Amino acid sequence: MRVIVVGAGPGGLAAAWTIRQTWADAAEVRILEADTQAGGLAVGFRGEAHWEWPLERYYHHLFTNDDDIIGLTRELGLSGMLEIHSPVTAYLHAGKSHRLDSIGSLLAFPDLSLPQKLRMGLVMAYLRWHPRPPWSRFDTVTAHQWLRSRMGIKEYETIWQPLLEGKFGSRYPDVSLAWFAARLYKRTPNLGYFTGGFQAWSEAVLDAVQSRGVQVELSVSVSGIAPGPEGEWQVQTSQGPREADAVLFTGAPGVLSRLCPTLPSDYRQRLSQDDFMGAAVLTLALDRSVTEGIYWISVPARAGLPFLAVVEHTAMIDPSHYGGHHILYLGAYVEQDHRYLTMAEEELTEEFVAALPAIHPEFDPSWVQGAWPHRTAYAQPIPYPGGGKARLSLRTPRWGLYLATMSQVWPWDRGTNYAVQLGRQAAQTMMEDFSLPHSA
Repeated sequence: MRVIVVGAGPGGLAAAWTIRQTWADAAEVRILEADTQAGGLAVGFRGEAHWEWPLERYYHHLFTNDDDIIGLTRELGLSGMLEIHSPVTAYLHAGKSHRLDSIGSLLAFPDLSLPQKLRMGLVMAYLRWHPRPPWSRFDTVTAHQWLRSRMGIKEYETIWQPLLEGKFGSRYPDVSLAWFAARLYKRTPNLGYFTGGFQAWSEAVLDAVQSRGVQVELSVSVSGIAPGPEGEWQVQTSQGPREADAVLFTGAPGVLSRLCPTLPSDYRQRLSQDDFMGAAVLTLALDRSVTEGIYWISVPARAGLPFLAVVEHTAMIDPSHYGGHHILYLGAYVEQDHRYLTMAEEELTEEFVAALPAIHPEFDPSWVQGAWPHRTAYAQPIPYPGGGKARLSLRTPRWGLYLATMSQVWPWDRGTNYAVQLGRQAAQTMMEDFSLPHSA
């Protein structure tokens, strides 16, 4: 049994591990990855040579109830890498950062009366602790419509509408309540991070799958996937053709549509219909803190800033791992045709840095010791109502071709935990289809 996994992100790595653990020598597994490193959207970089730890291109952390990635970490004997932290999070309102991560901080929030705060708190508690499953009861209405009517117009428009608008732009009125409720349900006050960063975790998992006999080819891009004359799959790569009995694709659905033109036309059209927000993230190395100990500041759209999240990574992780630099992420979700995704890196950096006095009035550009912009067109699926029923299957219409991508993790938000979950589910589905005997 020959298996090719396209993509060495957390999902692809988890799938390869699961297949080899179950089928052992009955399966030959190969991972093809276009990047020079494993990790997917959690891949890291070293901004300066003297940094001890690499840093994610796009800010990452875990919730303490992210059971799938934590479970895989434990299964691989890597539990010692997981660190648990208790960072401070806040919301930018009227030019000031206000904590909004507890009942007490909600009661202290300005510009809302006590009855309005209590009403908001009750609505959030209902969504947070309402019995699960099914999530489908929340997938027939938009968050905008439901929150506005249940929470109250002022309560909703003061906090939640600006945040939805910042994350989804003009699409915010169309976001499913199921997605919003799942976000509240999953949030935990404590956050997890890996010793050495997510890149170190990815490399440790990569070592584990290779120790189980998985062949990993980095810097190998895929240009085509087509059925062969004898029922096999032929995968065209930058290093020549590869053949397999089964292929698992872990990239964006629209990319699979382009790579495999022999898929049915209606299915290819469905693959291309999933809408994504792009992301532009500027990482800065500073000689001092900008947030004064706050890890995460959510920025409402009405603030008029070019970013929606200010994440001071070193408010949670010791700056000594990054040469003493204070690491700051400035992140924005944007439409796929937004200029941030194509403008010159110097212009993006200048525009983001110019807005920092709104976060710290005394900020001076001389504090910046390094800047690294990163961008992707496929960062955040847009979760429309009905997404649970319309979700793409792990099986494509062609026997032996499977799909595991972030747009299938309904009702959850994208993240490494759900990439692992989906990768393992895809592996189990493949094993059910091919019915090879399990290893002892």
